[in-house]
Amino acid sequence: MSQTDNDAWAAIFFDIEQKSGSKLERPHCRSVGGGSINSAWIVDSGELQYFVKTNRADRLEMFIAESEGLNEMIESQNGNHPDRLHIPAPVCVGVAGHSSYIAMEYLAVGSGNSNSMVQLGRALARMHRQSQTQFGWHRDNTIGSTPQPNNRESSWIEFYRQHRLGFQLELAGKNGADRRTLERGLRLSEDLDGFFQQYQPMASLLHGDLWSGNYAILTSGDPAIFDPAVYYGDREADLAMTELFGGFSRDFYSAYNEAWPIDTGYKTRKNLYNLYHILNHFNLFGGGYLGQATHTIDSLLAELN
Repeated sequence: MSQTDNDAWAAIFFDIEQKSGSKLERPHCRSVGGGSINSAWIVDSGELQYFVKTNRADRLEMFIAESEGLNEMIESQNGNHPDRLHIPAPVCVGVAGHSSYIAMEYLAVGSGNSNSMVQLGRALARMHRQSQTQFGWHRDNTIGSTPQPNNRESSWIEFYRQHRLGFQLELAGKNGADRRTLERGLRLSEDLDGFFQQYQPMASLLHGDLWSGNYAILTSGDPAIFDPAVYYGDREADLAMTELFGGFSRDFYSAYNEAWPIDTGYKTRKNLYNLYHILNHFNLFGGGYLGQATHTIDSLLAELN
């Protein structure tokens, strides 16, 4: 969608007004960097600002799931606890013209300091303590633009085998992955029990896609997280994602570990969890991610021998 789609933007402005209860005075929008999946915009009406993402009309369910994920994380932050995460509140979701959209609270981003990263570590550990009896979620969502099945399972190993590794390996086969990588990936999936002989994770509320582009420090100094792929799973999966591309400080990890100590087996399992994201990057973008996935699979199989 472009800035010149006047009818579509008028419909979005109206929806924001109806859902927020606030009048937009002479609103206008401007494009901002929003990643490779969606177009991103700031709607500005003087004192009021909103962040809007748009995509094709057939991507509406992706935005509905994102809205529900944001609300799930917001509910985990109730109370005035000092270790809080700021999560942008969704305002409205819908279709305007040929585009789907989600509008949410605008975040004023600052620079922060080491105390901000300490708060982020403690607050993430606190969010992870929200749990359910089963792994998964009440609905499917997306990881990037890839479908992410969240069928509930009582066993974390079974959930990860079927709905994370198995699902991505099947997609990789359709996207041209070589037979050796797929066969060894399947063998790894069948042998997952070996990574959990002395470790039983609880079903923690996860952000699900926690890389450095999906957190920020606000001008207030408080940490914020956004763009979730929410489900309930092993908290180590969130921590592993923070390490995949870097961008999280030593203060963050120290604070998290102090709030909720990390099991020693995490050093190996983090590679298992990041394999999911590496395979997803291959399925989305191709290129060298297949070689990285093959190397990770081989290293994990070696750990089991």
